[in-house]
Amino acid sequence: MGRYVARRLLQGLLTLFLVMVLLHLLTTAAIQLNGNPALAFFGDRVPTAAQLQAVSERYGLGDACYNQLGNPCVGPFLDRLAAYATGDFGTDLRGREVTEIVAVAAPNTLRLFAVVGLTWLVVGMTLGSLAARYRGRAADHGIRAGSILVDAFPVFVMLLVYKFVVTVPMSTWARDTFGAESLPALLFRPSFSPDHPWATVLVPGVLLGLAGSAAFIRLVRAAQLENYNAEHVRTARSKGLGERHVTLFHIVRNSSIPVVTAIGFVFAEALAGAVVTEGLMNVYGMGGVLWSAVRDSDVSVVVGIVTLLAVVTVVVMIVVDLLYAALDPRIRFD
Repeated sequence: MGRYVARRLLQGLLTLFLVMVLLHLLTTAAIQLNGNPALAFFGDRVPTAAQLQAVSERYGLGDACYNQLGNPCVGPFLDRLAAYATGDFGTDLRGREVTEIVAVAAPNTLRLFAVVGLTWLVVGMTLGSLAARYRGRAADHGIRAGSILVDAFPVFVMLLVYKFVVTVPMSTWARDTFGAESLPALLFRPSFSPDHPWATVLVPGVLLGLAGSAAFIRLVRAAQLENYNAEHVRTARSKGLGERHVTLFHIVRNSSIPVVTAIGFVFAEALAGAVVTEGLMNVYGMGGVLWSAVRDSDVSVVVGIVTLLAVVTVVVMIVVDLLYAALDPRIRFD
């Protein structure tokens, strides 16, 4: 087990290194093609060459390689790796530390992920189990058709419809009926409120969770159907065990391995969805910060946030791998 964990950690470190290399090459090419992003620091003012060089040096963009198209800028990349190793993720164009930005933004993203994960798990497991239990019946056909319909509807379109079509009349009605600070008014607020983070993130989180649960429903159904007529399930029933006990401990548990595998993929999908959701709903989270940083050409924030998100993703994937043994005692890691 220890050797397996060590091997997976080494693979994770290699993955992170490759992500950082690719990210560095992409941002370097963007700078070489589009010009120095330090110009955004001056707004509409035209800086002198000395001022631009000073700001570029401050934000790690002063190396001459950024003016040479095709140069991989190995030196700045090694400098960034050394800084990251000491916990220094740089500053944004306003001089704020990236770590401070993350400390403020991360809790909002965690709130969104908590709502997304709970919605995804409850809806996916419940509807997937019902579809498997009533295979071939109206409930099964309806659940599968609904999941396909939701899966075919892009998340950003769903959020745009919600923000500009649903929230406008609903928030007006809730404010006039219950008051501006009432729970219904906050739930249908068209943008995020830092004073009421849970209330204003609930509906967008549920929508993102529903979008992610569509494929999960079909996966749960397929995994459980494989176990309904398995030998261990027939044996459990022949011993006189109740149907609820058989379903929970012999069907659901033995169907959990492919479900756990899907957690990693859904987590990565949720990260991408969080960028869109937080950007559209003005949520000051990791995705919203990344959205703004890309728009403002803030290289330090883009690289720092994506690196941190890559670290979290790799850790989740390793934890998912280790959960296999807990779910199925037959699995052993050499």
